[in-house]
Amino acid sequence: MAEIIPRVFKGPGIASGVDKTAVVNRRDRHTGGMSLFDADAYDPDDMMVHPRHQAMQPVLAQLIQQLRDCETVEAGVEFQRDLLNRVLEVEKDRAGFKRAAKRMRSGKGPHPEAPEPQSGRDLKDVATWRFEQEVCDRLARQLRSVGDALAWRVFGFHRPFILALCRNDSPGLMYGKAGLRAELDHVERAFKEDGAFALLHDLTNCLRIGDITVWDGVHPPRTEEIKTNPNNTKSAQLRRIDQARTAVLEGGPLPGGSASELLYDLDLPLRTHLNVLRDALQRAATEGIYATPVPGSRALFVIDQYACTEQGMSSKQFNEHLQHAVDGALQRAGIAAGRENYNIHVTSLDSTARDPLRVPWANYPLHPVTCARLIGDYAVATVETSGPVLARLLQASGLDARWVRPPGNADLQQGEVIMEIHQQERLRSVPLPGGLTMTPGWTLQMRRSELDRYLMELLQPGSWVAGIKNVLSARQAGRPWPHFRNEHEIWV
Repeated sequence: MAEIIPRVFKGPGIASGVDKTAVVNRRDRHTGGMSLFDADAYDPDDMMVHPRHQAMQPVLAQLIQQLRDCETVEAGVEFQRDLLNRVLEVEKDRAGFKRAAKRMRSGKGPHPEAPEPQSGRDLKDVATWRFEQEVCDRLARQLRSVGDALAWRVFGFHRPFILALCRNDSPGLMYGKAGLRAELDHVERAFKEDGAFALLHDLTNCLRIGDITVWDGVHPPRTEEIKTNPNNTKSAQLRRIDQARTAVLEGGPLPGGSASELLYDLDLPLRTHLNVLRDALQRAATEGIYATPVPGSRALFVIDQYACTEQGMSSKQFNEHLQHAVDGALQRAGIAAGRENYNIHVTSLDSTARDPLRVPWANYPLHPVTCARLIGDYAVATVETSGPVLARLLQASGLDARWVRPPGNADLQQGEVIMEIHQQERLRSVPLPGGLTMTPGWTLQMRRSELDRYLMELLQPGSWVAGIKNVLSARQAGRPWPHFRNEHEIWV
């Protein structure tokens, strides 16, 4: 199955005696570098109390509600304009803070047009300006996560389009981009002349191939590369666009260097336990910390920073409460034993608009304010499982599953196989010299993205197991990227 490295906490997890600032300060698993929470530069809580960061919360909630209210092409166009203005405003300030920091490192003062820092830190310290830049980086990602939600919606929550169009490096910032004006003109012309909706890919994190996708209401979505000078269009870019389209509509290989990577339609309905996540978030919004087992050998932990603050929890009280809640959930989920060696976590913490394969929080069936809290890390959800226990769950369903990841709490590596699921062809055997007999079979190797999805999207075990059996029975060589039907009934 497809591979993406999950974000896991160092050590045995968030309930291992570390305080809540240490939970926030972690190394980013996707990029391999430090996250925005760099303890050498500032306390992690500084980000959460920054006026710009706090002011973004109601903006995100309003944008999410505005997106959900869109019923016409005109409303979608207007929403995209509003989101674009927000992103460009944040990225303009980011560029200003970056320029000021660069000038200060060379012994100069900030330029006269530099935006005003709002952190209350020393204006003569270059770290202040770097911090403000990092705040803007984070806010731009948060806004792009709403752009991801727009992309999922206009594609009708049909995951194959996302799987096909995400297979490029992130394009970077929009502010100052040379070709942005040409893209905007194309978007406006599509609406005014044809009544079509054209989505700007740079407003998203999940769409990385092509510049825009156009819906005319008649034909399948059309992805285009827009250049100020048409003669500069690279044939490689056009090939990737064509590969993505062929993969979705005709079953061809996904963009990239491997012809064995194909979309796989499970022809099964998706079933989830997202109601457990919703209830846990509601409980945490009142109690501060809430943990619960989830069917399928999982435990869910939710922290709501607003509620923790309202209750006046000290660091000691926070850690004691968290430890007690997590220990209880792990015990009830049956995954407490061997935690340091075999358990794996995925988390919402500082993950928004980083992994293009994750469903954006704004599409989860949650209140817009709750979605905004998850996007901004004022609410953090973590899901944990035990590898061997998960393998036994699959074995109980008749699958020959083995957890193959070595014991230990080291980070998952790119392409690392964590589980193998084998199926023999019992009705056919092949005689070998020496009186031996070989029974052919198929082995499905599970990598990160499948486990990440099972945990973070809280798939029902029966739905997940049925999908695995479906892939095995098809005996499709290579690396299948499976997707369920009816996702439009799950996401908002």
